[in-house]
Parts: sequence; structure tokens; C-alpha cells
Amino acid sequence: MSFLLERDAVNGKEGRGFMTIDGENHEMFGLKKFQSDAEFQEADFKVVGTRLVQKKTTGVALTGSMTIYYGTPYFLKLLQEYLKTGKLPYFTIQITNDDPSTSVGTQTVVFYNVKLQKLPVAILDAEADYLEMEVSFSYTHVEVLDWFKDPEQLGGN
Repeated sequence: MSFLLERDAVNGKEGRGFMTIDGENHEMFGLKKFQSDAEFQEADFKVVGTRLVQKKTTGVALTGSMTIYYGTPYFLKLLQEYLKTGKLPYFTIQITNDDPSTSVGTQTVVFYNVKLQKLPVAILDAEADYLEMEVSFSYTHVEVLDWFKDPEQLGGN
């Protein structure tokens, strides 16, 4: 029987993120959590002769969110530019999972044409030992530069 060994479970802390804004690369040093989602859009597909309602995929929405420690200036600068010029800058994010203790290797995913959807502007919290902020975004293209491989014990190369 084949199953995943615990040593091949990817540690969520092992990795890094970068963002590129106006051609400048910035390490996302304050990143606490990052998640992107592809949500498939569907429409009902009904056919005479059956009561079955099928679902036809008609598109996909690419969105995401990240939790970062408060104090990263880049997103607020994008808001400031939008308020001054009416143009919201798009940017690129690159996320790499790289846990050296696993046999699955490294995976790097790039998100293109990232656009902010929701951004905290200022935060104070008398109960907080440190401040975090949630940033939501959408994007128009995703590319996997490096893929995970199957674990060694399951025939990974």
C-alpha cells in the first residue's frame, strides 16, 4: 500500500515570496500567509429527456489573499498612485515552496497582472502585540515555473 510519509509533507514556513512592481523586485519579508485560488464558474446545462441538471464550466476567477505584518509600504504606495493618477498599478508575485527535508522538491508559481482588491490603510490595536493586515487581490494569469514531483517512495524522480 502506498501512502505519503510525514517527511514528505511540505512545511508551510519553508519558502519565499517576491513581488515585482514597476520592474523593481521586492522580497516579501513580512509575508505570514499566502493563498491563491482558481474558482471555476459554471452554468446550468439542461437537456430535454432528462431531469439531470449538468454543469458546464464557462470560466474561471483567479483571486487570492495574503496576511502580512503591518509595515510593508508597497501596497499603500499603489493606493497612493491610484488616488493621484486614477491608474492602479498591476504587479507580479512569485511564490516558492522549498522544504529541503522533503523529496518532492521545489515548486515556484508566478502570478501575473496582480491587482489589489482590498487593502487596509491604517491599523491600531491596543490588544495586539504586533499588527497584521489582510490584502486581497485578483490576477489574470498564472504560470508554474517549477513543479513538485512525486515523493521518492511513490516513484518520484
